[in-house]
Amino acid sequence: MTYLMEGIRVIDAASFLAGPGAATVMADFGADVIKVEPPGGDGYRKLVGKHPVPYHWQLTSRNKRSIGLDLTTQAGQAVLHRLVADADVILTNFLQGQLKRFRMTYDELRAINPRIVFAQLTGYGTEGPEVARKGFDITAWWARSGLMEFIREPGQTPQSSAPGMGDHNTAMCLFGAIMTGLFRRERTGEGCQVSTSLAASGAWANGMALQGVIAGLDLSAYKQAKGLRNPFTIAYPTKDDRFVVLALINSQREWPQLAAALGHPEWVDDERFADFDAQMRNRHALSDLISAATSQLTQQELMARLDAHGVTCGVVAPMGDVVHDEQLKASGIILPTHDESEGYRLTVNSPVFVHGEAKRPPTRAPEIGAQTWEVMREAGYSDDEVRALLTDRVLVASDS
Repeated sequence: MTYLMEGIRVIDAASFLAGPGAATVMADFGADVIKVEPPGGDGYRKLVGKHPVPYHWQLTSRNKRSIGLDLTTQAGQAVLHRLVADADVILTNFLQGQLKRFRMTYDELRAINPRIVFAQLTGYGTEGPEVARKGFDITAWWARSGLMEFIREPGQTPQSSAPGMGDHNTAMCLFGAIMTGLFRRERTGEGCQVSTSLAASGAWANGMALQGVIAGLDLSAYKQAKGLRNPFTIAYPTKDDRFVVLALINSQREWPQLAAALGHPEWVDDERFADFDAQMRNRHALSDLISAATSQLTQQELMARLDAHGVTCGVVAPMGDVVHDEQLKASGIILPTHDESEGYRLTVNSPVFVHGEAKRPPTRAPEIGAQTWEVMREAGYSDDEVRALLTDRVLVASDS
């Protein structure tokens, strides 16, 4: 089997999730991704706590090869330079000071390989007064972008995001930047530096509301002052303690359909709900009526009625249902791994599909340094040189 990105070599020298996640997408399409980890391993490995299955690591490091390398040493930096010489892309999320200390700046690596695409992930961008500020998705993506404040209910404390939510979103932005850089290289023959940040990705995710602020409409402030409850775009409870969310964008057309689906066509003639303005003035009364009706039906019954009447809606799925969702499996979103080990029989596919191009089947993520010998030999190192670097703890290998 030949894959679309076969022949592209990627040095994944980033840590945790957003940077490595971009490399995962490339690995899925067949790129040779070499995961560079410090001797103690990427700190992301430990984020699972005491749970026996490193589920997050299996997702983000599948289809990669690992080399344990101490970049704080000159010998380790020399190894990285040797790897860069034969690579197409290098990813990093090191801060600028670390890049200088590790001899990993774009200028230094471009001098070694003028065709390298240098992909940098930051918290807040590559310019400005906060370039040295550390950022995680909850701080730079979720909180700084306004998303955290926007979803806050009036008078309530802001809520946290789902783990990795901003990281995965940002990984796709970095993947797009890398592919744009490779496209530019095809046009010019030269490599380039590309980047994105958690803050940039978060602002883009919240772009609709932020553009409203620019135009003079701050929905977040309005929500805190008056509440923001559109009865046609919220979730409603069902008899079996589940929820269904509505998405009636054209309420004038779909309101009669919703009333009929819930068995109350007479609601359409109620003067409180005569038009959209009236519906919004009486939104609490309307949502209470809808909630009372939905609570008499199970989620399956409610969905069947809404579907039959052409009402736009969706189930609010518990995560335990998502991984067994037949639609998601049929469309290749949830994949079998064909790995019989406990805890890794399924995985989440990367969200880019090129029709007619297969993805590499997901393989178990490597242990620290699982391919150190293999990668070093490919880079032209003799076995004696590798042994010396292992003795000096510049390298870590689990494949010896």
